Amino acid sequence: MGADVRPEAPFTAGAWSSTVVARITGRKVVRSAVGWGAVFGVYVATQSLTYATSYKSIAARRLLVKEFGSNAGISALVGPAFRIDTVAGFTVWKCLTVLTITGAVWGILIGTRLLRGEEEAGRWELLLAGRTTRRGAALQALVAYAAGLVALFVTTGLLIVALGRTSKVDVAAGGALFFAVAIVAGPSMFLVAGALTSQLASTRRQAAGAASAFLGASYAIRMVADSDTGLGWLRWATPLGWVEEMKPLTAPNPLALVPITALVVVAGLLTVYLAGRRDLGASTLPDHSSSRPHLGLLSGPAGLALRLMRPTLLGWAASIVAYGLLLGSIAKAGGQAITSSPSLRLVFERLGVSGAEAYLGVALLIMAVVLGFVAAGQVTAARSEESTGRLEHLLARPLSRVSWLGRRIVVAAGVLVAGGLLAGLSTWVGAASDHAGVDITTMLQAGLNVVPPSVLILGIGVLVVGARPRMSAAVTYAVLVWSLLVEITSGVVGVNHWIIDTSVFHQMAAAPSAPIDWTSNTVMVVVGALAALAGVAAFRRRDLQGE
Repeated sequence: MGADVRPEAPFTAGAWSSTVVARITGRKVVRSAVGWGAVFGVYVATQSLTYATSYKSIAARRLLVKEFGSNAGISALVGPAFRIDTVAGFTVWKCLTVLTITGAVWGILIGTRLLRGEEEAGRWELLLAGRTTRRGAALQALVAYAAGLVALFVTTGLLIVALGRTSKVDVAAGGALFFAVAIVAGPSMFLVAGALTSQLASTRRQAAGAASAFLGASYAIRMVADSDTGLGWLRWATPLGWVEEMKPLTAPNPLALVPITALVVVAGLLTVYLAGRRDLGASTLPDHSSSRPHLGLLSGPAGLALRLMRPTLLGWAASIVAYGLLLGSIAKAGGQAITSSPSLRLVFERLGVSGAEAYLGVALLIMAVVLGFVAAGQVTAARSEESTGRLEHLLARPLSRVSWLGRRIVVAAGVLVAGGLLAGLSTWVGAASDHAGVDITTMLQAGLNVVPPSVLILGIGVLVVGARPRMSAAVTYAVLVWSLLVEITSGVVGVNHWIIDTSVFHQMAAAPSAPIDWTSNTVMVVVGALAALAGVAAFRRRDLQGE
């Protein structure tokens, strides 16, 4: 009776349980949002500083307007070329549609993975066994998503504001922040769209597919609206059109934020409402998961890896093809724009190239960056197999760690090579359609030329997976972003050559405008292979680790 009985602390436990979903989800969303915000800011900087450096004369800018200002095909792809004779107008034209779609895809993946994906994996059962209700958990997830969008806006906005303060860009802070709002508007709408379809569909794949179909329909309507000046009113019928109607940096229109805000609020409210009306694991729409099993590619670890990565790889392949066709279709005009600049013409003439090849040599650097992201994605996918516990089921069978990781590396390397060839081929097709006079063999070699930097990034990522698995995503993307930043800043300000050499992209020749440096490419591939082998050896000796 006289024992010292200490009362429990229900307030602390209750406070934790009432926000546990928001805390767990928020950490994941904010971390991803900051990384993508940096990518968005760097991409904007790349386009604006490239324009300011390449199109210095009024004649060059007038030629650019002449070639692209009234091109209906280009307008349908990336939006109308409004005031592209200015740094601000060109930057919005080249960046807004690309970043809106990229951010929309990110939003769909995040919105479905951290709601339906977590529920499908069974992890929400533990959270909802406490005081958190289904409706409360969905509300907390949306709060975490809002925190992620704020992080995306802050990161992107700070980089654009800093860019705008440079003399070459010269954009006011208010205009730069409104541009950041326009960039984040797309991810906001499609993130809540992914959250809503997570309540409607029974699996994450179905939820992501439904949200992606919504994105595809939105893009198709926007393309029709921008293909003819008489159909401009159709922009108000699609979320992507609303973003375009914001017209940041050129003719800001805050009124376009009204339908964007309405869509986000309505979709968010529906998400919370539907989450409270269904059982955990159930779906609002009928579940068709009883279809016949599809066992293709499931005969071994390599096939399983391809099966798991197939949706992502198809998305990257479609992006590479679309970007390659776009690059090729404007290569002739881009070459003419370079010719109109005496300083640039002199540089490329010294390299022995001119016209379309000169333009493609610079443009294909973006393909190298794209493949770098593909390589980083392969690293994080392999790490996810381990951190989520799925790898344990494979290793419980007669499958060694070395065999599993080795085959993942081989599959990833094959994907990178295929991506490089696809980039070269699609760019050649686009150039051939415009009679740019680019040889297919030259473009296939240029496509292979962008592969070695991504192989090096892959090898570094595998090394970190083996040695410090929990740091694998951070280190891999840090190498990628650092290399991109070095490439951007070195072309604008004076940078020590030792720092420039740390960029994996700097080691790659700008083919086809410059001869391919096969020695440098071989060194990158060998270093990447050795790093991967070291990573496999380290992975073989350590225990499996979760998140």
